[in-house]
Amino acid sequence: MIDGFSQLQIDVPNVDAAVNEYSALLGRTAPDGSQWSLANIALRLAPTTAETAKISRLSLWSKDDTDLPEETLGLSLAVTSKRDVSSTTSEDIFAVDHLVLRTTSADDCIALFGDRLGMRLALDQQVPEWGGRMLFFRCGKLTLEVIQSLDNPIEQDHFWGITYLCGNLSKTLARLDCEGVMHSGPREGRKPGTRVATVKSHSLGIPTLLIEPASSESAAKQSRPASSKR
Repeated sequence: MIDGFSQLQIDVPNVDAAVNEYSALLGRTAPDGSQWSLANIALRLAPTTAETAKISRLSLWSKDDTDLPEETLGLSLAVTSKRDVSSTTSEDIFAVDHLVLRTTSADDCIALFGDRLGMRLALDQQVPEWGGRMLFFRCGKLTLEVIQSLDNPIEQDHFWGITYLCGNLSKTLARLDCEGVMHSGPREGRKPGTRVATVKSHSLGIPTLLIEPASSESAAKQSRPASSKR
């Protein structure tokens, strides 16, 4: 059974340039040169001969001896009992909220991540407005969001995008302005009470979103029946 996530590896054509970009985005330098420890996963940059960066490998964390299935949908996965994460949170970026995986088969992802690896399937929904299906696996305070496009199917499963969690979106965006990181303005998130912004530079070409979680007060207002709102 998988208890959480250990490391996300991003292959980049120029490690030094990528480290500079990601240091500006995350608001901190990498202690060992190319790896950052967040609250629920570590991020590592690795060299590649390819011309563009990509999320290449996901290491899963298990307290027990968990064997990785032979069939991993063509994804580079690993299981480890070691984990290098930070226990601190902050008003800035401090964790990965969710990792996006694009798939050829949502059912195959349920079989792999849910049935074989023991991740909790929190939501399985059809999204007719864009002709797709979405799954949300929750594990170790991180969500694996799976997208299957039925109208425009892909050829190979691959990790596609990252959403980072920050304690105060306004302060994070102000810092990014000072760092020269381009981004959209804040807007309401899909989840009630949250705010999000899209990162438009310094993200290694990987679709990147920032999210501020709903406060307990905001969440309570969102869940209160309309007749009781004042």
